[in-house]
Amino acid sequence: MSGAAVQVIPPGTLAFGMQLPVTAQSRQFAQDWETDAGTSEIVRIAQACDRHGFFYLAVSDHVAVPRAAAAAMSTVWYDTIATLGFLAATTERVRLLSYVWVLPYRHPLASAKAFATLDALSNGRVIIGVGAGHLQGEFEMLDVPFAGRGKRLDEGIDLLALALEEEYPQFAGTYWQVADLGIRPRPVQQPRPPIWVGGSTVPALRRAAERGDGWLPQGVPEMGMEAAIALIREHRARTRGDAPIEIGMNSPFLYVGTPPFEVPAGTLSGDPEAIAVQLRQRKHLGVSHMGIRFRTRSCNELLDQIEAFGTQVAPHLNG
Repeated sequence: MSGAAVQVIPPGTLAFGMQLPVTAQSRQFAQDWETDAGTSEIVRIAQACDRHGFFYLAVSDHVAVPRAAAAAMSTVWYDTIATLGFLAATTERVRLLSYVWVLPYRHPLASAKAFATLDALSNGRVIIGVGAGHLQGEFEMLDVPFAGRGKRLDEGIDLLALALEEEYPQFAGTYWQVADLGIRPRPVQQPRPPIWVGGSTVPALRRAAERGDGWLPQGVPEMGMEAAIALIREHRARTRGDAPIEIGMNSPFLYVGTPPFEVPAGTLSGDPEAIAVQLRQRKHLGVSHMGIRFRTRSCNELLDQIEAFGTQVAPHLNG
């Protein structure tokens, strides 16, 4: 992908967002209370984030989880576009992020139609996070080759970006050839919604540098965050010159204030300003957007934490 990068975060600012709870229930990150939660809780959480200044809400992408992986991942993965469309109607300001959309699963024009429509319906609030995917059984079920998915993703990003910029994209690639096919509605954001590339392997880092407007980590890279960000920036300079890129990072699990229960090791808690100081240090690495994660025992407790973060921590992040 060439051309100017699409930026949505003011330079020097640390924006913050959140993966929407309930809609993805991997054992790695879901809280116990999410098992019995549903639409009501989703609405309350989304509206709390909207009210308290969260920059984005993110929804993941899995079509069908193989039984062998279900013990760790669960099978609860809400449909990405349906859920983001629902969020668009229940919120006003928060951006709608796919974290991440497995682009090789679909024809890029199908993805372009979905995200262009979502951007039109949400009045320009879409951020498209894309990734290569990792579940071989899911690829096989969809009759998409698992091998070579990185190359399909590279070409898919190029065609997706072009289709979001032009009503009649002309494209001749290895996997897809497109001519004289138009897509409307057009996205509100011009020249197109931003595309953030996910993944923490070296090929994914290079892909983000070459083709992304931003980077979404999938866990901490083996080399560590500082080295990964340096790799992205160096490869960006080689391939895109001085085009900016919006670097992401996830926070440690947080509890704003003194937890009234025993939190797992590694949880950052306590004074809101002290928490902000810890998070603000990531800006020195060049991080511009951060996924916030909370330790909570109920939806009501999460709502309280969202409010506490928005009103007590966030004012100190960019001071």
